[in-house]
Amino acid sequence: MGLERKMWRGMFAPGKIVQLRQVCFTPGRVFQPGRYLVGELPDIAFEMGLVEEAPPVKGKNAQIQDIEPPPETES
Repeated sequence: MGLERKMWRGMFAPGKIVQLRQVCFTPGRVFQPGRYLVGELPDIAFEMGLVEEAPPVKGKNAQIQDIEPPPETES
């Protein structure tokens, strides 16, 4: 019999950045693979083992920031 790896949201700090490895479907939304804050993902993503700790970004701050693009100017 194989070993099963149980995961849950509590394994990660609330503000931690994690990597969603594959698409996660919920009744209200589709989550694409990528980097997310722990609180942004549904519990099922953790329970299904789709989430892992994100590696640090080389040469950049590992925090995700919402950066607004500069306003477009009309020429």
